[in-house]
Amino acid sequence: MFKLSERAFSVFLLIVAGMGAATILGCGVAETPFADPGPDTECPVCGMRVADYPAWVARVEFQDGSVEFFDGAKDMFKFLQDIPKYRPEMAVDQVAAISVTEYETARRIDARTASFVIGSDVSGPMGNELVPFESEDAAAEFRAVHSGERIVRFDEVDQDL
Repeated sequence: MFKLSERAFSVFLLIVAGMGAATILGCGVAETPFADPGPDTECPVCGMRVADYPAWVARVEFQDGSVEFFDGAKDMFKFLQDIPKYRPEMAVDQVAAISVTEYETARRIDARTASFVIGSDVSGPMGNELVPFESEDAAAEFRAVHSGERIVRFDEVDQDL
């Protein structure tokens, strides 16, 4: 059996702890929860209090670290399609991250890789909503059960939609 001195054992523990922290931090990029809106945070598009609708929260983070929260994906897309109207000092090329709350799991996911069901019988805070899913299979199942019209990807959403 291999035996370590007290000092060597302490160094070993520090190395293991450091590796564990590095692993957690490294994996944490994708797993770290997105910040939540404050209790009085208002959607810049409709003015509703975002925290009142935690199952629908969407978020846009800019490269300078500033964040806008929305009471649903629909208002988030309205914002993204006309950033100068809502944040005149910002532009679309300054967006660093975009997230939505996944319908089934209530986890925040990257909106750019999500699938959205439109025209379903499920209403969001502002009525008819784009319902976000992490996988297209989950979106297809939801669409079938909830009379959804179709599934769209992030880059397919335009002002007409």
